Amino acid sequence: MSNDPSTFSRRLFLQQGLTLISLASTAPLFIQRSAQGMMIPFGSLLSTFPGVPDDRVLVVVQLGGGNDGLNTVVPYGLNTYYKSRPGLAIPAPGKGAQNQSALQLDKNTGLGLHPNLTGFKELMDDGVASIVQGVGYPNPNRSHFTSMDIWQTADTSANGHGWIGRYFDCTCNGTPVPEGAVSIGREAPLAMSGAVQKPVSFESAELFRWLGEDVTDNPAVGETYKQITRSGTLEKVDPDSQLGFLMRTALDAQVSSDPIRAAVATRPLVQYPGGQLSRQLQIVSAMIRDGMTTRVYYVSLGGFDTHAAQINTHANLMRQLGDSLNAFYKDLKAQGNSGRVLTMCFSEFGRRVAQNASGGTDHGTAAPMYFVGEMIKPGLLGEHPSLTDLDEGDLKYNVDFRSVYAAVLEDWMGASSDKILGKGYRKAKIIKA
Repeated sequence: MSNDPSTFSRRLFLQQGLTLISLASTAPLFIQRSAQGMMIPFGSLLSTFPGVPDDRVLVVVQLGGGNDGLNTVVPYGLNTYYKSRPGLAIPAPGKGAQNQSALQLDKNTGLGLHPNLTGFKELMDDGVASIVQGVGYPNPNRSHFTSMDIWQTADTSANGHGWIGRYFDCTCNGTPVPEGAVSIGREAPLAMSGAVQKPVSFESAELFRWLGEDVTDNPAVGETYKQITRSGTLEKVDPDSQLGFLMRTALDAQVSSDPIRAAVATRPLVQYPGGQLSRQLQIVSAMIRDGMTTRVYYVSLGGFDTHAAQINTHANLMRQLGDSLNAFYKDLKAQGNSGRVLTMCFSEFGRRVAQNASGGTDHGTAAPMYFVGEMIKPGLLGEHPSLTDLDEGDLKYNVDFRSVYAAVLEDWMGASSDKILGKGYRKAKIIKA
Protein backbone atom coordinates (compact mmCIF):
# COMPACT_ATOMS: atom_id res chain seq x y z
CA MET A 1 0.00 0.00 0.00
CA SER A 2 1.21 3.50 -0.77
CA ASN A 3 2.26 5.74 2.09
CA ASP A 4 0.63 8.70 0.41
CA PRO A 5 -2.03 9.98 2.87
CA SER A 6 -4.53 10.63 0.09
CA THR A 7 -4.28 7.00 -1.02
CA PHE A 8 -4.74 5.83 2.56
CA SER A 9 -7.76 8.07 3.05
CA ARG A 10 -9.40 7.00 -0.18
CA ARG A 11 -8.92 3.33 0.68
CA LEU A 12 -10.54 3.87 4.07
CA PHE A 13 -13.46 5.65 2.43
CA LEU A 14 -13.96 2.84 -0.06
CA GLN A 15 -13.68 0.06 2.48
CA GLN A 16 -16.12 1.42 4.98
CA GLY A 17 -19.80 2.06 5.38
CA LEU A 18 -22.66 4.33 4.72
CA THR A 19 -23.18 7.50 6.70
CA LEU A 20 -21.25 10.72 7.11
CA ILE A 21 -21.14 11.14 10.87
CA SER A 22 -18.18 13.23 12.03
CA LEU A 23 -16.39 16.48 11.27
CA ALA A 24 -13.23 18.17 12.47
CA SER A 25 -11.84 21.61 11.89
CA THR A 26 -9.32 20.60 9.24
CA ALA A 27 -9.79 18.52 6.11
CA PRO A 28 -7.08 15.89 6.81
CA LEU A 29 -8.36 15.20 10.33
CA PHE A 30 -11.92 15.18 9.05
CA ILE A 31 -10.97 12.56 6.47
CA GLN A 32 -9.30 10.35 9.05
CA ARG A 33 -12.20 10.50 11.48
CA SER A 34 -15.06 10.25 9.03
CA ALA A 35 -13.55 7.62 6.73
CA GLN A 36 -15.15 4.77 8.65
CA GLY A 37 -18.62 6.18 8.17
CA MET A 38 -18.60 7.68 4.69
CA MET A 39 -20.99 6.43 2.05
CA ILE A 40 -20.25 6.20 -1.66
CA PRO A 41 -22.90 5.82 -4.34
CA PHE A 42 -24.19 2.52 -5.59
CA GLY A 43 -22.80 1.72 -9.02
CA SER A 44 -19.87 4.12 -8.72
CA LEU A 45 -17.21 1.41 -8.60
CA LEU A 46 -18.88 -1.52 -10.30
CA SER A 47 -17.07 -2.84 -13.31
CA THR A 48 -17.15 -6.03 -15.27
CA PHE A 49 -14.28 -8.38 -14.56
CA PRO A 50 -13.32 -11.19 -16.95
CA GLY A 51 -15.27 -14.37 -16.29
CA VAL A 52 -17.50 -12.80 -13.63
CA PRO A 53 -21.15 -12.57 -14.75
CA ASP A 54 -22.39 -9.16 -13.68
CA ASP A 55 -26.06 -9.91 -14.34
CA ARG A 56 -26.36 -12.74 -11.81
CA VAL A 57 -27.53 -12.27 -8.24
CA LEU A 58 -27.14 -14.48 -5.18
CA VAL A 59 -29.52 -14.09 -2.23
CA VAL A 60 -28.43 -15.83 0.98
CA VAL A 61 -31.06 -16.61 3.64
CA GLN A 62 -29.66 -17.46 7.06
CA LEU A 63 -31.92 -19.49 9.37
CA GLY A 64 -30.44 -18.56 12.72
CA GLY A 65 -30.52 -20.89 15.70
CA GLY A 66 -30.22 -24.30 14.09
CA ASN A 67 -33.23 -25.33 12.02
CA ASP A 68 -34.67 -28.80 12.72
CA GLY A 69 -34.04 -30.47 9.39
CA LEU A 70 -35.91 -33.66 10.33
CA ASN A 71 -39.16 -31.74 10.84
CA THR A 72 -38.52 -29.67 7.72
CA VAL A 73 -37.77 -32.56 5.36
CA VAL A 74 -39.79 -35.25 7.09
CA PRO A 75 -38.65 -38.91 6.80
CA TYR A 76 -42.17 -40.20 7.36
CA GLY A 77 -41.26 -43.55 5.82
CA LEU A 78 -38.90 -44.42 8.67
CA ASN A 79 -40.24 -45.91 11.91
CA THR A 80 -37.12 -44.70 13.74
CA TYR A 81 -38.26 -41.14 13.15
CA TYR A 82 -41.52 -41.70 15.03
CA LYS A 83 -39.88 -43.74 17.80
CA SER A 84 -37.30 -40.97 18.35
CA ARG A 85 -39.88 -38.21 18.40
CA PRO A 86 -43.14 -39.46 19.89
CA GLY A 87 -44.32 -35.94 20.66
CA LEU A 88 -42.77 -34.01 17.77
CA ALA A 89 -42.90 -36.19 14.67
CA ILE A 90 -44.97 -34.93 11.74
CA PRO A 91 -47.64 -37.44 10.66
CA ALA A 92 -47.25 -39.17 7.32
CA PRO A 93 -49.32 -37.79 4.42
CA GLY A 94 -53.00 -38.46 4.99
CA LYS A 95 -52.54 -39.81 8.53
CA GLY A 96 -52.77 -36.68 10.62
CA ALA A 97 -55.41 -34.03 11.19
CA GLN A 98 -56.19 -31.69 8.31
CA ASN A 99 -53.20 -29.50 7.36
CA GLN A 100 -51.00 -31.28 9.90
CA SER A 101 -49.63 -34.09 7.75
CA ALA A 102 -46.37 -34.02 5.84
CA LEU A 103 -46.53 -32.75 2.28
CA GLN A 104 -45.46 -35.68 0.15
CA LEU A 105 -42.34 -35.20 -1.97
CA ASP A 106 -41.35 -38.73 -2.93
CA LYS A 107 -43.49 -41.70 -1.93
CA ASN A 108 -40.70 -44.08 -2.94
CA THR A 109 -38.28 -42.64 -0.38
CA GLY A 110 -40.92 -41.70 2.18
CA LEU A 111 -39.89 -38.05 2.37
CA GLY A 112 -42.13 -35.02 2.72
CA LEU A 113 -42.17 -31.41 3.83
CA HIS A 114 -43.47 -29.77 6.99
CA PRO A 115 -47.20 -29.11 6.45
CA ASN A 116 -46.67 -25.33 6.69
CA LEU A 117 -44.18 -25.30 3.82
CA THR A 118 -46.93 -25.15 1.21
CA GLY A 119 -45.29 -22.12 -0.39
CA PHE A 120 -42.00 -23.93 -0.84
CA LYS A 121 -43.79 -27.09 -1.99
CA GLU A 122 -45.45 -25.06 -4.75
CA LEU A 123 -42.03 -23.89 -5.93
CA MET A 124 -40.78 -27.47 -5.95
CA ASP A 125 -43.81 -28.58 -7.93
CA ASP A 126 -43.08 -25.81 -10.42
CA GLY A 127 -39.51 -27.06 -10.82
CA VAL A 128 -37.77 -23.98 -9.38
CA ALA A 129 -36.80 -25.22 -5.91
CA SER A 130 -34.55 -27.94 -4.56
CA ILE A 131 -33.35 -29.43 -1.30
CA VAL A 132 -29.79 -30.63 -0.77
CA GLN A 133 -29.94 -33.28 1.95
CA GLY A 134 -27.50 -34.03 4.73
CA VAL A 135 -25.21 -31.01 4.48
CA GLY A 136 -22.54 -30.51 7.12
CA TYR A 137 -18.79 -30.72 7.74
CA PRO A 138 -16.23 -32.94 9.51
CA ASN A 139 -15.97 -32.87 13.31
CA PRO A 140 -19.09 -30.71 13.68
CA ASN A 141 -19.24 -27.99 16.30
CA ARG A 142 -22.49 -27.64 18.25
CA SER A 143 -21.93 -24.07 19.40
CA HIS A 144 -24.17 -21.54 17.65
CA PHE A 145 -21.43 -18.95 17.39
CA THR A 146 -18.60 -21.23 16.33
CA SER A 147 -20.66 -23.23 13.87
CA MET A 148 -22.07 -20.07 12.30
CA ASP A 149 -18.54 -18.72 11.95
CA ILE A 150 -17.53 -21.97 10.29
CA TRP A 151 -20.32 -21.65 7.76
CA GLN A 152 -19.60 -17.98 7.17
CA THR A 153 -15.84 -18.35 6.77
CA ALA A 154 -16.05 -21.74 5.01
CA ASP A 155 -13.27 -22.81 7.37
CA THR A 156 -13.64 -25.40 10.14
CA SER A 157 -11.23 -23.38 12.27
CA ALA A 158 -13.83 -20.59 12.19
CA ASN A 159 -11.05 -18.10 11.40
CA GLY A 160 -10.49 -15.70 8.56
CA HIS A 161 -12.64 -13.52 6.37
CA GLY A 162 -16.07 -14.40 5.06
CA TRP A 163 -16.42 -16.58 1.98
CA ILE A 164 -18.55 -14.02 0.14
CA GLY A 165 -16.13 -11.26 1.11
CA ARG A 166 -13.30 -13.35 -0.32
CA TYR A 167 -15.30 -13.76 -3.51
CA PHE A 168 -15.28 -9.99 -3.94
CA ASP A 169 -11.63 -9.76 -2.87
CA CYS A 170 -10.73 -12.19 -5.64
CA THR A 171 -12.76 -10.44 -8.34
CA CYS A 172 -12.41 -6.74 -7.55
CA ASN A 173 -8.74 -6.30 -8.51
CA GLY A 174 -7.94 -4.76 -5.13
CA THR A 175 -10.70 -2.16 -5.30
CA PRO A 176 -13.65 -2.81 -2.98
CA VAL A 177 -17.16 -2.73 -4.42
CA PRO A 178 -19.36 -1.57 -1.52
CA GLU A 179 -22.50 -1.76 -3.61
CA GLY A 180 -21.68 -5.35 -4.54
CA ALA A 181 -22.77 -6.86 -1.23
CA VAL A 182 -25.81 -5.71 0.75
CA SER A 183 -27.03 -7.13 4.06
CA ILE A 184 -30.50 -6.34 5.36
CA GLY A 185 -30.23 -6.32 9.14
CA ARG A 186 -28.69 -4.63 12.14
CA GLU A 187 -25.22 -6.02 11.56
CA ALA A 188 -23.35 -7.14 8.49
CA PRO A 189 -22.62 -10.88 8.67
CA LEU A 190 -19.07 -12.17 8.76
CA ALA A 191 -19.71 -14.01 5.49
CA MET A 192 -19.87 -10.70 3.61
CA SER A 193 -16.65 -9.18 4.97
CA GLY A 194 -13.35 -9.67 3.15
CA ALA A 195 -9.85 -8.28 3.51
CA VAL A 196 -10.76 -5.53 1.05
CA GLN A 197 -14.49 -5.89 0.60
CA LYS A 198 -16.83 -4.48 3.23
CA PRO A 199 -20.60 -4.83 2.82
CA VAL A 200 -23.38 -2.30 2.99
CA SER A 201 -25.76 -3.10 5.85
CA PHE A 202 -29.01 -1.44 6.86
CA GLU A 203 -32.03 -2.62 8.78
CA SER A 204 -34.73 -0.57 7.07
CA ALA A 205 -35.06 1.82 4.16
CA GLU A 206 -36.00 4.65 6.54
CA LEU A 207 -32.64 4.30 8.32
CA PHE A 208 -30.69 4.17 5.08
CA ARG A 209 -29.95 7.85 4.64
CA TRP A 210 -27.22 10.47 4.80
CA LEU A 211 -27.03 11.98 8.29
CA GLY A 212 -25.06 15.12 7.53
CA GLU A 213 -28.00 17.48 7.95
CA ASP A 214 -29.12 15.73 11.14
CA VAL A 215 -26.16 17.03 13.14
CA THR A 216 -27.94 19.27 15.62
CA ASP A 217 -25.88 19.01 18.80
CA ASN A 218 -23.21 21.30 17.36
CA PRO A 219 -24.56 24.06 15.07
CA ALA A 220 -21.06 24.80 13.79
CA VAL A 221 -20.64 21.21 12.65
CA GLY A 222 -24.01 21.20 10.94
CA GLU A 223 -23.23 24.45 9.16
CA THR A 224 -19.92 23.05 7.90
CA TYR A 225 -21.77 20.08 6.40
CA LYS A 226 -24.00 22.48 4.53
CA GLN A 227 -21.03 24.50 3.32
CA ILE A 228 -19.16 21.54 1.85
CA THR A 229 -22.26 20.33 0.00
CA ARG A 230 -23.55 23.75 -1.07
CA SER A 231 -24.03 24.14 -4.80
CA GLY A 232 -21.08 25.77 -6.52
CA THR A 233 -18.60 25.18 -3.72
CA LEU A 234 -16.92 22.17 -5.30
CA GLU A 235 -15.93 24.12 -8.41
CA LYS A 236 -13.75 26.38 -6.24
CA VAL A 237 -11.67 23.51 -4.89
CA ASP A 238 -8.92 21.51 -6.56
CA PRO A 239 -10.74 18.24 -7.43
CA ASP A 240 -7.57 16.21 -6.83
CA SER A 241 -7.00 17.60 -3.34
CA GLN A 242 -8.00 15.96 -0.08
CA LEU A 243 -10.74 18.52 0.38
CA GLY A 244 -11.98 18.02 -3.16
CA PHE A 245 -12.21 14.28 -2.65
CA LEU A 246 -13.97 14.82 0.67
CA MET A 247 -16.51 17.18 -0.86
CA ARG A 248 -17.30 14.90 -3.79
CA THR A 249 -17.81 11.98 -1.39
CA ALA A 250 -20.02 14.08 0.89
CA LEU A 251 -22.17 15.04 -2.09
CA ASP A 252 -22.37 11.39 -3.11
CA ALA A 253 -23.39 10.47 0.41
CA GLN A 254 -26.13 13.06 0.41
CA VAL A 255 -27.75 11.92 -2.84
CA SER A 256 -27.12 8.16 -2.83
CA SER A 257 -29.55 7.28 -0.06
CA ASP A 258 -32.47 8.90 -1.87
CA PRO A 259 -32.68 6.47 -4.82
CA ILE A 260 -32.24 3.49 -2.50
CA ARG A 261 -35.14 4.57 -0.35
CA ALA A 262 -37.15 5.40 -3.47
CA ALA A 263 -36.53 1.91 -4.84
CA VAL A 264 -37.59 0.23 -1.61
CA ALA A 265 -40.71 2.38 -1.43
CA THR A 266 -41.92 0.97 -4.75
CA ARG A 267 -45.01 -1.19 -4.37
CA PRO A 268 -44.20 -4.87 -5.01
CA LEU A 269 -45.83 -6.67 -7.91
CA VAL A 270 -47.21 -9.42 -5.66
CA GLN A 271 -48.62 -9.62 -2.15
CA TYR A 272 -46.05 -10.47 0.51
CA PRO A 273 -46.96 -12.14 3.81
CA GLY A 274 -46.06 -10.54 7.10
CA GLY A 275 -42.95 -11.26 9.13
CA GLN A 276 -39.27 -10.41 9.35
CA LEU A 277 -38.05 -12.48 6.43
CA SER A 278 -40.83 -11.31 4.16
CA ARG A 279 -40.00 -7.66 4.82
CA GLN A 280 -36.32 -8.25 4.12
CA LEU A 281 -36.95 -10.11 0.87
CA GLN A 282 -39.34 -7.41 -0.25
CA ILE A 283 -36.54 -4.86 0.17
CA VAL A 284 -34.18 -7.08 -1.82
CA SER A 285 -36.75 -7.58 -4.55
CA ALA A 286 -37.33 -3.84 -4.83
CA MET A 287 -33.61 -3.16 -5.19
CA ILE A 288 -33.28 -5.83 -7.88
CA ARG A 289 -36.28 -4.43 -9.71
CA ASP A 290 -34.77 -0.95 -9.65
CA GLY A 291 -31.65 -2.18 -11.40
CA MET A 292 -29.21 -1.99 -8.48
CA THR A 293 -25.79 -3.42 -9.31
CA THR A 294 -25.62 -5.53 -6.15
CA ARG A 295 -24.35 -9.07 -6.71
CA VAL A 296 -25.05 -10.62 -3.30
CA TYR A 297 -27.83 -9.91 -0.80
CA TYR A 298 -27.97 -11.39 2.71
CA VAL A 299 -31.11 -11.71 4.85
CA SER A 300 -31.93 -13.73 7.95
CA LEU A 301 -34.70 -15.29 9.99
CA GLY A 302 -34.01 -16.17 13.61
CA GLY A 303 -35.79 -18.18 16.30
CA PHE A 304 -34.79 -21.72 15.28
CA ASP A 305 -33.16 -22.67 18.58
CA THR A 306 -36.13 -24.82 19.59
CA HIS A 307 -35.03 -26.50 22.82
CA ALA A 308 -38.54 -26.42 24.29
CA ALA A 309 -42.15 -26.33 23.06
CA GLN A 310 -40.95 -26.70 19.49
CA ILE A 311 -44.14 -27.65 17.67
CA ASN A 312 -45.86 -24.25 17.42
CA THR A 313 -42.67 -22.20 17.17
CA HIS A 314 -41.26 -24.27 14.36
CA ALA A 315 -44.60 -24.39 12.57
CA ASN A 316 -44.78 -20.59 12.51
CA LEU A 317 -41.22 -20.34 11.24
CA MET A 318 -41.93 -22.88 8.49
CA ARG A 319 -44.92 -20.83 7.33
CA GLN A 320 -42.83 -17.65 7.25
CA LEU A 321 -40.04 -19.35 5.35
CA GLY A 322 -42.19 -21.07 2.73
CA ASP A 323 -44.58 -18.19 2.10
CA SER A 324 -41.81 -15.57 1.99
CA LEU A 325 -39.70 -17.52 -0.50
CA ASN A 326 -42.78 -18.12 -2.62
CA ALA A 327 -43.74 -14.44 -2.72
CA PHE A 328 -40.14 -13.41 -3.41
CA TYR A 329 -39.83 -15.73 -6.40
CA LYS A 330 -43.20 -14.66 -7.79
CA ASP A 331 -42.24 -11.01 -7.43
CA LEU A 332 -38.98 -11.62 -9.29
CA LYS A 333 -40.84 -13.51 -12.00
CA ALA A 334 -43.33 -10.66 -12.42
CA GLN A 335 -40.35 -8.30 -12.82
CA GLY A 336 -38.72 -10.55 -15.40
CA ASN A 337 -35.76 -11.15 -13.05
CA SER A 338 -36.42 -14.70 -11.84
CA GLY A 339 -33.86 -16.16 -14.25
CA ARG A 340 -30.99 -14.14 -12.79
CA VAL A 341 -31.53 -14.63 -9.04
CA LEU A 342 -30.44 -17.71 -7.08
CA THR A 343 -31.68 -17.96 -3.48
CA MET A 344 -29.82 -20.17 -1.01
CA CYS A 345 -31.00 -21.00 2.54
CA PHE A 346 -28.83 -22.50 5.27
CA SER A 347 -28.67 -22.91 9.04
CA GLU A 348 -25.60 -23.36 11.24
CA PHE A 349 -26.64 -26.92 12.16
CA GLY A 350 -29.67 -29.18 12.47
CA ARG A 351 -31.15 -30.74 15.62
CA ARG A 352 -30.64 -34.09 17.30
CA VAL A 353 -32.62 -37.08 16.09
CA ALA A 354 -34.35 -37.70 19.43
CA GLN A 355 -36.57 -35.12 21.08
CA ASN A 356 -35.67 -33.91 24.57
CA ALA A 357 -37.73 -33.87 27.78
CA SER A 358 -38.93 -30.30 27.15
CA GLY A 359 -40.85 -30.98 23.97
CA GLY A 360 -38.01 -29.70 21.82
CA THR A 361 -34.74 -30.73 20.22
CA ASP A 362 -31.14 -29.97 21.12
CA HIS A 363 -28.22 -28.88 18.93
CA GLY A 364 -27.42 -31.37 16.20
CA THR A 365 -25.27 -31.56 13.10
CA ALA A 366 -26.16 -32.18 9.45
CA ALA A 367 -29.26 -30.57 7.93
CA PRO A 368 -30.75 -29.73 4.54
CA MET A 369 -30.04 -26.63 2.47
CA TYR A 370 -32.73 -25.08 0.27
CA PHE A 371 -32.48 -23.41 -3.12
CA VAL A 372 -34.87 -21.43 -5.29
CA GLY A 373 -34.23 -20.35 -8.86
CA GLU A 374 -34.74 -21.34 -12.46
CA MET A 375 -31.09 -22.33 -12.76
CA ILE A 376 -31.11 -25.02 -10.06
CA LYS A 377 -31.73 -28.73 -10.51
CA PRO A 378 -35.17 -29.16 -8.94
CA GLY A 379 -36.33 -31.69 -6.38
CA LEU A 380 -34.57 -33.69 -3.69
CA LEU A 381 -30.81 -33.84 -4.22
CA GLY A 382 -28.52 -36.30 -2.49
CA GLU A 383 -29.27 -38.99 0.07
CA HIS A 384 -31.16 -38.46 3.29
CA PRO A 385 -28.87 -39.18 6.28
CA SER A 386 -29.36 -42.43 8.16
CA LEU A 387 -31.39 -42.26 11.38
CA THR A 388 -29.67 -45.36 12.78
CA ASP A 389 -26.02 -44.87 11.82
CA LEU A 390 -25.44 -41.82 14.02
CA ASP A 391 -22.59 -39.75 15.41
CA GLU A 392 -23.27 -39.62 19.17
CA GLY A 393 -26.98 -39.33 18.51
CA ASP A 394 -26.61 -36.94 15.58
CA LEU A 395 -26.89 -37.29 11.84
CA LYS A 396 -23.76 -37.90 9.78
CA TYR A 397 -23.34 -35.50 6.92
CA ASN A 398 -23.33 -36.67 3.31
CA VAL A 399 -22.42 -33.38 1.60
CA ASP A 400 -19.70 -30.95 2.72
CA PHE A 401 -21.22 -27.47 2.69
CA ARG A 402 -18.12 -26.15 0.94
CA SER A 403 -18.88 -28.33 -2.06
CA VAL A 404 -22.21 -26.50 -2.23
CA TYR A 405 -20.41 -23.16 -2.00
CA ALA A 406 -18.04 -24.33 -4.75
CA ALA A 407 -21.00 -25.00 -7.05
CA VAL A 408 -22.54 -21.60 -6.31
CA LEU A 409 -19.23 -19.80 -6.84
CA GLU A 410 -18.20 -21.57 -10.02
CA ASP A 411 -21.44 -22.49 -11.74
CA TRP A 412 -23.40 -19.37 -10.84
CA MET A 413 -21.06 -16.56 -9.82
CA GLY A 414 -18.39 -17.42 -12.38
CA ALA A 415 -15.46 -17.45 -9.95
CA SER A 416 -12.73 -19.94 -9.16
CA SER A 417 -13.69 -21.59 -5.89
CA ASP A 418 -10.23 -22.99 -5.06
CA LYS A 419 -8.75 -19.63 -4.16
CA ILE A 420 -11.86 -18.42 -2.36
CA LEU A 421 -12.41 -21.58 -0.30
CA GLY A 422 -8.71 -22.25 0.29
CA LYS A 423 -8.68 -25.64 -1.44
CA GLY A 424 -10.50 -27.55 -4.12
CA TYR A 425 -13.87 -29.13 -3.36
CA ARG A 426 -15.84 -31.33 -5.70
CA LYS A 427 -18.81 -29.25 -6.78
CA ALA A 428 -22.22 -30.39 -5.65
CA LYS A 429 -24.49 -30.94 -8.64
CA ILE A 430 -27.10 -28.30 -7.93
CA ILE A 431 -26.90 -25.94 -10.94
CA LYS A 432 -28.18 -26.91 -14.37
CA ALA A 433 -25.46 -27.32 -17.00
